[in-house]
Amino acid sequence: MNVNWLGLAAALLLVAFVAELLRRGILRERFAALWLVVSGLLVVVALFPALLSAAAEVLGFELPANLLFFGSLLFLLLVAVQLSFEVSKLEARTRRLAEDVALLTAEVRGLPGTAAPDVPAEPQG
Repeated sequence: MNVNWLGLAAALLLVAFVAELLRRGILRERFAALWLVVSGLLVVVALFPALLSAAAEVLGFELPANLLFFGSLLFLLLVAVQLSFEVSKLEARTRRLAEDVALLTAEVRGLPGTAAPDVPAEPQG
């Protein structure tokens, strides 16, 4: 089996996998767009391997595979930074929500003539 056909099959499987995750609502649209662009680039490189060779020559890479590995490394680095950003944002939002719940619980407990809700005084866990 030709390596180009294997790369094309892998890229098309990636497109199908991302589309299925998107259809099921597991993957959000903005992340799916990124992966669809990457898989589209992989399809182009698999169909026209001379483009990768020409780009490697222009950019000064000795082998086209080195350009592919370097590009993959940069892409994964950017994904890691972006995911770290998302996690930090979610942690800040979770902390803010926990503070709001604590303030509302304290306010409800302090109201005269109301029964204390079934909310533990301190978080468990």
